[in-house]
Amino acid sequence: MTDVSGLSIGILGGTGDQGKGLARRFALAGLSVVIGSRNAERAQEVAGSIGAGATGAANADVAGGCDIVIVAVPYEGHKALLESLTAELSGKIVVDCVNPLGFDKQGAYALPVEEGSAAQQAAAVLPDSRVVAAFHHVSAVVLMDPAVEKVDLDVLVLGDDREATDTVRALADVIPGVRGIYGGRLRNAHQVEALTANIISVNRRYKAHAGLRVTDI
Repeated sequence: MTDVSGLSIGILGGTGDQGKGLARRFALAGLSVVIGSRNAERAQEVAGSIGAGATGAANADVAGGCDIVIVAVPYEGHKALLESLTAELSGKIVVDCVNPLGFDKQGAYALPVEEGSAAQQAAAVLPDSRVVAAFHHVSAVVLMDPAVEKVDLDVLVLGDDREATDTVRALADVIPGVRGIYGGRLRNAHQVEALTANIISVNRRYKAHAGLRVTDI
């Protein structure tokens, strides 16, 4: 398995619930973690609340300075943010965990994306980056809960670059209880992103924080 212990992890949108939860778990695993935000002071404040050596900086500094960059921003600002960081993200592994979702009285539903998925949109905007889709179904509540030592979850990892997907699988594995599982090419990211709407429905019905497990592996 790929060794990710010496890599720095940047999280764009790291002040949001999912980004903050991932940052916390990676920092607790001993990785160098930098939280990104439009406001560097806000990023530093959130990093301080997480502890475990996490730091904060402006999004552009995070994108340019970290080895692996995770995109955890709301879908509404996804494309514009990446377009502003094409130079900083050139050559980097960019992990997209954005779920394009809408909400109405019937609950969550998947939004159409012109490129096919948020991850494919990222790949179109960042032709010189190695885009991987992963971490879509991770409960922020579980990630932030200090009582949860092991997270009962498999992370589906999708992409067209074998070395990049292996690296992101290894990154998922540093969270106790989690397995990174190869889930196919990037063109299959749509159904993985859309499945989040189903998981939200499960959580609401059963008052749970459900995740996925892949059997027979």
